[in-house]
Amino acid sequence: MDAISKFADHVIGIGYDNLPQNAVASAKTFILDSLGVGLIGSDGPWVEELIACQQQWGTGDDARVWSRGTRLPAPAAAMCNAYQIHNCEFDCVHEGAVVHPVTVVLPSVLAVAERMGGITGQQLITAVALGVDVACHLGVAATSGLRFFRPGTAGVFAGVTGISKLLGFDQPTLVNAYSIAYAQLCGTMQSHTEGSMLLGMQIAFNARNAVVACDMAQAGLQGPKNVLEGEFGYFRLIETENQLDKVLEVLGKTWRITEVAHKPFPSGRATHGVIDALSQLMQSEEIPASNIAGIDVYLPPLTHQLVGRPPLQKMDVNYARLCIPYVAARLLQNGYLSVRDFSAEALGSADSLALAQRINCHKVDNPDANALVPINVRVTLKDGEVLLQDVDIVYGNPEKPMSYDDQLEKFRRNTSSAALPLSDEKTNMLIEQVENLEGLSDLEILVDNLVA
Repeated sequence: MDAISKFADHVIGIGYDNLPQNAVASAKTFILDSLGVGLIGSDGPWVEELIACQQQWGTGDDARVWSRGTRLPAPAAAMCNAYQIHNCEFDCVHEGAVVHPVTVVLPSVLAVAERMGGITGQQLITAVALGVDVACHLGVAATSGLRFFRPGTAGVFAGVTGISKLLGFDQPTLVNAYSIAYAQLCGTMQSHTEGSMLLGMQIAFNARNAVVACDMAQAGLQGPKNVLEGEFGYFRLIETENQLDKVLEVLGKTWRITEVAHKPFPSGRATHGVIDALSQLMQSEEIPASNIAGIDVYLPPLTHQLVGRPPLQKMDVNYARLCIPYVAARLLQNGYLSVRDFSAEALGSADSLALAQRINCHKVDNPDANALVPINVRVTLKDGEVLLQDVDIVYGNPEKPMSYDDQLEKFRRNTSSAALPLSDEKTNMLIEQVENLEGLSDLEILVDNLVA
């Protein structure tokens, strides 16, 4: 029997009352974080164009696009909101799985919840926790390097998982939904390599496809049953090496939502280790940018592949978010990294480019093809002094977490920077609603506060 059946059994057998309290708490934490990131993403590139395209492709008022409130069919709303969550590279991540695990499931589930009506906060918590669990188990099971964009390819399984809990699928229907989603999943690493804005759109495609797959399965459509281990299944075509047996042993025992990391900065998570190292040095030493002769950073192969790219005189915004030299230069110049560091004005800064060009990335062998750490940073000052900083656990990881106050500060900054900024009243209502999500009787009330 294909392992997809075991995942389906796991999902069907778990209800809200079966979730451990730390999983519930983590789900609420990252639901709030992802809503905030989706709101600031409403002001990102291509958002208005994407909404306009959706309106050309069909009409319907199932669900709303966050911030603007445009009503669209559920697959289209899921697509727009998922893109908004990922387009600023500010969304949470499971480092071991190399997956943004909430980015597909949350907008998919909320779009279907709006369409259905009467879905509770407990149902949302359960759907998100299980969706994250499935996507991250698939990611952790993969032992080969990235060939496809795993946040998208694993993410579609998260979306199907979450929606299936709202729709009450039995095991055969859920397997069919996974199967139909597998036939649609997408995500090429070429978009990441080039720093294309299509990268975020690949998350969006999979959110839409999760809704479509569940609608088709609910209508009785069927698909192949060996989507993980079959001759042309996920672990043959998408991920070529795996330790699936070890992952199956911990289903229902290890809750991956409790392992998810915050992104304190709006750049690729693989850049955060260098940001963390430099931030630590800046706290203990004065490092004027003008006094830096050069910086050398030593990275595992995956980190080097993802973000060890050279700075360019003309960089697209997403290329810059995934470029350690540029990100580090802006941090050193300003003392912090924010969305404003990726504006057209910032990207055109000759001073930033000059400093970035003095930052060199070096690849260091690592037996773990999916390792993002350790990170080693060596700063050489113009007087010859050398400053060293190593990072094994990156700020935002559960073992080195953001404080609760910092989490709320990030959320408030994001809601106030949406395309249509939220009022303080709505921002506070969202915080209160998510903190008490298990008692919310209808998610429609939550979405009301996501619209300015």
